[in-house]
Amino acid sequence: MYFSYTKWKTEMFLVRGIYTLIKIGVPLTLELKYSEHMEKYKCKVAEIEDGKVYVDYPIDMSTNRTAFLLDGTQLKVSFVGEDEAVYAFESEVLGRTKRNIPLLILSYPGDNQLLRIQRRQFVRVDAIVDVAIHPLQDEFVPFTTVTSDISAGGAAIVLPHRETGIKQGMTIEIWIVLHMRSGDYHYLRFPARVVRIFEENVVKASLQFLEVSDVDRLTLIRYSFEKQLELRKKEQLDA
Repeated sequence: MYFSYTKWKTEMFLVRGIYTLIKIGVPLTLELKYSEHMEKYKCKVAEIEDGKVYVDYPIDMSTNRTAFLLDGTQLKVSFVGEDEAVYAFESEVLGRTKRNIPLLILSYPGDNQLLRIQRRQFVRVDAIVDVAIHPLQDEFVPFTTVTSDISAGGAAIVLPHRETGIKQGMTIEIWIVLHMRSGDYHYLRFPARVVRIFEENVVKASLQFLEVSDVDRLTLIRYSFEKQLELRKKEQLDA
C-alpha cells in the first residue's frame, strides 16, 4: 500500500486501517540512538508507505551539511503534530531510493507505538541547573547563573545582581547543561523570552523557551520527569 501527497490530501493517512499522524511535509528531528555525541538531524517526510517513511536526506543541525546515515542505523525520531503535541518513536534506516529526489527510507512502527507528549505535561520542577545567558544584540554582558525551577517550556533563573541588563519582553539566548540520572550530560541552546522579572528572596527572571527542537523538548521533559521521581522518593522517605 502506497501513499503520496498528490493522491491523498486527507487529515491523516490510512495505513492498513490505521490513521497515521505523520503527514507529507512534516519536519522530523532525528537523533542517533546509540552515540556518545549529540548528533541531531532535520529532514521532512516526502512519502509514506505501510511501515515506512521516506524522507529527504537529513541535514546535520550543527554543521548544516547533508548527513550520511548507514543502513541499520538506530534512531530516535520526533515531530510536532497538528494538536501541538510532541510525538516520538524509535526507527531504523532501511535503505535509500530515488523518486524525484534521493530519499532515505525509515521504519515506522505505527501510531500505537508513538510516545505522545502534550503541552500540559510541561510541568515545572524545582531544580538547580547551570545556565549561561547571552544577548542577541549585545544588549548586556553574558553571565552564568542557575535555575530555581525548569520545565520543557521555560524556567526561572536567579539573577546574580539587579543590573544584569536583561528586561521584561527581551529575547535572549540561553545555554543549559542537564545532568541526567544516567550520568549523561545534555547541552541545549535556544532563544528565550523574558516573561517577567520578580523578587522571591532573590531577584529572578521567568523565561519562556522559544524555537526548541523536538529532540531538545523531549530531553527537557525527560529531565523534568526524573526530577519529579526524585522528589516523590524524597517525600516518601521523609514521611
